[in-house]
Amino acid sequence: MTKIIACIDGSITSPAVCKASAWVSYKLQAPLDLLHVLDKTEYPKPENSKNLSGNIGLGSREHLLEELVELDEKRSRLALEHGKNILQDARALAQQHGAVEVTTHQRHGGLMETLSDLQDDTRVLVLGRQGQAHENETHSLGSHLENVIRALNKPILITLPEFNAPQRFMIAYDGSETATKALEKVAESDLLKGMPAHIVMVAEDDNNHQAQLNSAEQRLISAGFDATAALIQGAVESALHQYQRDNDIDLMVMGAYGHSRIRQFLVGSNTAKMVRMSDIPILLLR
Repeated sequence: MTKIIACIDGSITSPAVCKASAWVSYKLQAPLDLLHVLDKTEYPKPENSKNLSGNIGLGSREHLLEELVELDEKRSRLALEHGKNILQDARALAQQHGAVEVTTHQRHGGLMETLSDLQDDTRVLVLGRQGQAHENETHSLGSHLENVIRALNKPILITLPEFNAPQRFMIAYDGSETATKALEKVAESDLLKGMPAHIVMVAEDDNNHQAQLNSAEQRLISAGFDATAALIQGAVESALHQYQRDNDIDLMVMGAYGHSRIRQFLVGSNTAKMVRMSDIPILLLR
């Protein structure tokens, strides 16, 4: 059974991740799994301490090495216990906000390899934009986030330190095959049903673009959405953000890759820039 996977690390974004993943779980009526990863580079296993002997230098006492081993063991135990406490609090918060069948688990290893292992069981992945290392930086990305966006072939909901259930959403649309597939996923899913939808294209105002936009609008209307289409001009990032603010949009939806101007904007570092500068959660679709 596929699950909603939410990454919890104890940062200031973790409560928002709990609320966002609970919202997704409730809307899709899908089980939620809260995941805490103990990064092996941050919490070395005790046996690795034996390799420190070559770094201590000649003349060091044996008891120093033994103390290093003990310190690593204690650090690992404390990290494990701390993670359990974080997950316990996260589970209570997720259940409070309507999550379905909440489970928790910890994994040792790197975040990327853990999420790759879980990808077949993942329906939607929920992440905070900032992890513990960047929690005091307003427009920063967690150290693993960009790699996760590039590597995983699953929908990813990225939330800010505050999350409220969205009331209306916008789709950044460019008429490409990838963007059309993202639109189809929105139309076929229960996640955004019942919410007003804005389909926004940043392009020249001509018959071809207008026809693409009208087709996308009709697709959502036929799926039961209250849809509004807008063809706007300007630099992609600033134009999308301005439209979002002007129309009180509280969730942005986009394909991770596309064509034309939005493709040029979203590929590579520009994806990270869009996520970094957004004032609202972003749902990335493949």
